[in-house]
Amino acid sequence: MNKKPRNQRPSAAAPKASATSPQPDLRALYRKMYEIRRVEERLGDLFQASEIRGSIHLCNGQEATVTGACAALRPDDYLTATYRGHGATLAKGTSAKAVIAELLGRETGCCRGRSGSMLLTDLKVGNLGCSGIVAGGIPIAVGAALSARLSKNQRVAITFFGDGATNQGVFHEALNMAALWKLPCIFFCENNLYAEMTPIGKEASVEHLADRGAAYGMRGVVADGNDVEAVYQATAEAAARARAGEGPTFIEALTYRLAGHMYGDPQNYKPKDEFDAWRRRDPLILARQKLEERGVKPAAIERLQQEVDAEIEEAIKLAREAPEPPPEEVDWYVYADSAGNGSR
Repeated sequence: MNKKPRNQRPSAAAPKASATSPQPDLRALYRKMYEIRRVEERLGDLFQASEIRGSIHLCNGQEATVTGACAALRPDDYLTATYRGHGATLAKGTSAKAVIAELLGRETGCCRGRSGSMLLTDLKVGNLGCSGIVAGGIPIAVGAALSARLSKNQRVAITFFGDGATNQGVFHEALNMAALWKLPCIFFCENNLYAEMTPIGKEASVEHLADRGAAYGMRGVVADGNDVEAVYQATAEAAARARAGEGPTFIEALTYRLAGHMYGDPQNYKPKDEFDAWRRRDPLILARQKLEERGVKPAAIERLQQEVDAEIEEAIKLAREAPEPPPEEVDWYVYADSAGNGSR
């Protein structure tokens, strides 16, 4: 019998962070989550105004997953993500200016205006690319982890994917290979309880998707995906294990998508009580409550938010003023030449 979608906090306790990975400043984590939320909200505005073309998938409500995970990584660690990858791209270190310019199709974007919303890539911060294909980034991360293993550079590869990706064949092939060769890879499932519009209870026969890692002898961890510090702790331990040669970890972060699957999705397939319960557990609300409990004044949090808002509005202004790629360069950067400089 199919299980109903869950709306409770995960019962499994998150592992403690490695002693070599000190707990980051919660104010910095909150700032990054707030930046991701506001970028997504403003991108939605720009999409509605037809300044962004194509399709757009926002990650509102899932900010704690990518923020906590990327805070536990090194700047040179590898990352792959999904078509809902704006947050992961920002969390790994790409600037809001580069992300916004990219979605507006400008030369100043992180991919020179050529990737659009779903394919954000930034090799300077280890982002090997977001993918419009469900589970498409998983084998790429495994390949990166293999290269790290062979070169002994102590890098770790993390791949973000949704619950629906765990039913793809390439997901199982990738987990098997990574576990067999003890590759330094973190499989990070952002379980937002829906694969597009299908509830998790109608697509998976297990209560926790992290249990699927056990079939390949892989450690599985269930974390509260709306608690940025819990996500950090789980990822820090997984990264420490990977660098120590102990192989991959499957992290299932339970979270919830407050935005639709794509822009314009009315979300009428979600029960109202479920949606309201998760909205009360908004990761920004939880983090702000913690900050105030630790003595951070509301006025200080408001100033932080105002700073971020100003930065984002400046990024939008600069993107609007930036040039679009010249039509005659339509084939540039499609192929790499012998020097690795793209097609020109």
